[in-house]
Amino acid sequence: MIHSDKTTQPTTKTTSPSGYANFDTAPEGQYRQVLQTILDYGHRTQTQQETDAITLMAPPPMRFKVREAFPMITERNMSPATSERLPVTIWHQAIGEICGFINGARTLEQLENFGCYWWAPWGTEAKCRKRGLETGDLGPGSYGAAFHDFPTTEGPTYNQFQNIVEQIKEFPHLRTHYITPWIPQYTIRGTGKQQKVVVAPCHGWIHLRVLDGKLTLHMMQRSADVPVGVPANMVQYAALLLMIAQVTGLEPDEYIHSFSDAHIYVDQVEAVQTMLSREPRPLPTVTIKDPTKKDLFAFRYDDFELHDYHPHPGIRAIPVAI
Repeated sequence: MIHSDKTTQPTTKTTSPSGYANFDTAPEGQYRQVLQTILDYGHRTQTQQETDAITLMAPPPMRFKVREAFPMITERNMSPATSERLPVTIWHQAIGEICGFINGARTLEQLENFGCYWWAPWGTEAKCRKRGLETGDLGPGSYGAAFHDFPTTEGPTYNQFQNIVEQIKEFPHLRTHYITPWIPQYTIRGTGKQQKVVVAPCHGWIHLRVLDGKLTLHMMQRSADVPVGVPANMVQYAALLLMIAQVTGLEPDEYIHSFSDAHIYVDQVEAVQTMLSREPRPLPTVTIKDPTKKDLFAFRYDDFELHDYHPHPGIRAIPVAI
């Protein structure tokens, strides 16, 4: 296992043909098992954020029956207000972000209108100018643009979530209920190419499947900052499952979260070790307050109610790579 000293190389272990040994399938143990597996099997790599990361490709996915165990981690508290100036909880900001994205939000101001305030470090004048964008604009290659205004050869843009809801209602048996955040012409860099997004989408490859009248949502994450970003992603996509299930008249069943590049930055290891030292606690449940709401684009973070959440204390100032 890697130590907290930034200069220490992780010990790389060889996996058996059957994969990673003793992977925990209990709901409350899966997130911490991903953290431990990265520490045990990851490789130290350089990043463009100028902070090395411990990287593991494709650790085992996490699976949650959302009615029984909503994937809000208890290793640190996700429910306190972010600050006195921003009395919005971390988990509410996560849901506000996905609500903003499915409505096409791509600027700092638009996201803040949905209750998400954590994009400011990426929407600075310097970062936006580098991409040829106005200050505060995350770009035409960002999540909101891809989800709500995907470019087409026909001219008008394409609203992925509107059409996927319609398809689920009309043809629930299909395997093609799929959404992508990736617009290649805005995310690829190289000679003569300018990226038109301040952060290339890291999450949001979504496959929805109706099985026995129940809805499963599988979200694949290209790049996963597991200590900081992933807990928010778990909350927002599980909440999205609840929303889509309600508007399509289906029962929400399973949320599956899988990874490609999963990593822990070396300056986050101390916080990770603190989380791993804490005993697992049962996960909470989350419900939608108004069961009659049927417009996916009308949901907001305050439509959700949290039950039986008993986390460990928060961990302040876990470093975030910008």
